[in-house]
Amino acid sequence: MSAQAKIFVALFSGINVGGNRIVKMADLRSFFEELGFGDVASYVQSGNVVFRSAKGDAATLAKQMEAAFEKKWGFHSRIMVRDLGWFERLVAENPYPEVAGEPTKLHAYVLERPPTADEVARLAEKCTGPERFEIRGDVLYLHAPEGLGKSVFANLIPRTLKVPATARNWRTVLMLLAMAGRNGGA
Repeated sequence: MSAQAKIFVALFSGINVGGNRIVKMADLRSFFEELGFGDVASYVQSGNVVFRSAKGDAATLAKQMEAAFEKKWGFHSRIMVRDLGWFERLVAENPYPEVAGEPTKLHAYVLERPPTADEVARLAEKCTGPERFEIRGDVLYLHAPEGLGKSVFANLIPRTLKVPATARNWRTVLMLLAMAGRNGGA
């Protein structure tokens, strides 16, 4: 890989959830290497891959990966690809720094696109429990004080907002940033 290569993070949706659509991380890493990416590393089973690419932007890489993934595994997984700078902004712009020390109660939803004002207003109407959220660009930050598993509101986000997204807890966000940063410094 050339010095011009950029660091990216790919976030998969809908793999290895509830024992369905199983993809081993070793196989996923090999898949990325077969596609010509370098410095490939994965984190946990939910489909998080840090990699280096000399060509293509995040949107182009996502489309390329989705097509190749579906061809190889026989099912579609939405893949959000973001670069290192995006992850740095995600962490820096966290509107809930006071809960960053409780990573299972803070989540970042990576949105396919920034939602419209109407979409955000519809979602705000549904936020009637202990949760609070804020949207900054193409990220929805969710503080769920009782955890995501007990959050009624968290289950309403996808079908109310209607913007394709994939969520990660704050521990995963920080680990991916650290991995990408190490990779970027290599």
